Amino acid sequence: MVATSTTSARLSVRQRGNSRPPATRFDKRLGQILAHATDVFCKKGYEGASMRDLSRASGMSLAGLYYYFQSKERLLFLIQKHTFTTIVERLKVRLEGVNDAEQRIRIFILNHLEYFLSNQAAMKVLSHEDDALKNGFALEVAAIKREYYRICVGLLDELKRERGLQFSTRIAVLSLFGMMNWIYTWHNPRVDADADELARQMSEMFLRGVMNGARTRR
Repeated sequence: MVATSTTSARLSVRQRGNSRPPATRFDKRLGQILAHATDVFCKKGYEGASMRDLSRASGMSLAGLYYYFQSKERLLFLIQKHTFTTIVERLKVRLEGVNDAEQRIRIFILNHLEYFLSNQAAMKVLSHEDDALKNGFALEVAAIKREYYRICVGLLDELKRERGLQFSTRIAVLSLFGMMNWIYTWHNPRVDADADELARQMSEMFLRGVMNGARTRR
């Protein structure tokens, strides 16, 4: 059963992972600027980076950078918004048509790890600069994060209903994020497994731990 669920989850991801509209020229240029800004924030930190640093890295004039983005806070906001929006949108596509609760959680874990390992600089920036955004920027990003959290809560609640289990959804969800989110601090591609294998192992540890440690409803 484990092998079948894992294989099906991977097929679901591979089949649905490219169902996105093609990027426009503007999208590509914006993506390039955000990638350069991410590298600068990753190396210098948000507080240590200046708009002049971002201008040099992106190849855009300082005046142009201020005209389109107004401040480095807006660039950090766009990095965070783009990252979380992309993760959520890809996840929703990959979950379409998948009904098995365990398989859906496996897809969630694989989707998360694939993005994190492919965008480690962005993950470092998001983790280290989590509280740098203020006011409206912070509220908008927080709303996307809450949606992502609620999706995970829903997946665990589905598992509980399907298997007749009793455990704290909150503790399970936060434990799962704790296991996945800090992978950028230790993952070494020369010695550690790729996203597929890591997702398989983490899924096994998490799901077996949750299901074996849970009480069955009478």
